[in-house]
Amino acid sequence: MPKFIIERDIPGAGQMTQADLQAVSQRSCAVLRELGPRAQWIESYVTDDKLYCVYIADDAEAIKEHAAQGGFPANRISEIRAIIDPATA
Repeated sequence: MPKFIIERDIPGAGQMTQADLQAVSQRSCAVLRELGPRAQWIESYVTDDKLYCVYIADDAEAIKEHAAQGGFPANRISEIRAIIDPATA
């Protein structure tokens, strides 16, 4: 399955409490269970005003459906074409 990065514009995301982040995570997981194997959440990075989420999914449509059902923005969905790190140097 392809891997994607989802950029979610969420003003004040960096100020969310652990309880807030846990609630968002639980909602995301509940929606993913309903979607079945079409999408899998790997991890997310929280910045001041955005979340960057890494997913494995059948296609971008599965991610859009997850966002719509969960009430999360998915402002930009980009398929990851390659991964580089210091080991690739």
